[in-house]
Amino acid sequence: MDVIIIAVIIFFLAVIFSMLGLGGSLVYVPLFYWLGIDILIAIPTALLLNGITASSAAITYYRKKMVDLQVAAPFVVTSIIGAPLGAYFTKFISTDILLWILSIVLIFAGARMLFFGNKKAKNVSTNATDKKTKSIIGIVLGFMIGFFAGLLGLGGGVFIVPILIALGFETKRASATSAFIVLFSSFSGFFGHLTTGHLDMTLMAYTAIAAFAGGQVGSHLMHSKMKSETIKQMFGVVLWIMAIKIVYGLI
Repeated sequence: MDVIIIAVIIFFLAVIFSMLGLGGSLVYVPLFYWLGIDILIAIPTALLLNGITASSAAITYYRKKMVDLQVAAPFVVTSIIGAPLGAYFTKFISTDILLWILSIVLIFAGARMLFFGNKKAKNVSTNATDKKTKSIIGIVLGFMIGFFAGLLGLGGGVFIVPILIALGFETKRASATSAFIVLFSSFSGFFGHLTTGHLDMTLMAYTAIAAFAGGQVGSHLMHSKMKSETIKQMFGVVLWIMAIKIVYGLI
């Protein structure tokens, strides 16, 4: 397929995913593969686009003061460590079982987003113990998210948003903070995959521009137009679509 057409598809996907605090690599990987692009090229390209979409959105969210840097910091640090390790272990670990587990997690997470009401956001606590607890959670989960992100070729937003919502974040703030975290885990995973040497520079150049533009459009729409409950329901649908795609590829 012509690279221009692929770039247009990526633009519209980036608009949607940036509104949800995701980079989209979990969809980009099978999309590229179905379009006839070698999977070894699809994975690092998807991670690059994931990082670009997330960073494009994160710029807008940061300017609008929607990113919780204190919560994001421990996730960022350990996901940067975990992502390249996950990428390295793709050489040794079969991902089939992990993909089955991931599909089940996505189905349950999607059901939670679709059928359970939006929780009222909790006030940000200034209690030192509460801050320490959240930091520990961020450190542990950040590493795990980064590892599986690198292993499966995704940025981790599908894990981060539900976790932040479970911690009491309002959906928009969870999506914005997730985008900030995902940009680091994605680029870290991308550099971890560079050792394979499987790169298509033309494809990467065109789709990178499309992903950045889509990320800008989506983040502005999310900030100014979308209600939190709408975003949450959209996210639930996306999770189910991802799960179906994964299961279809396994059977």
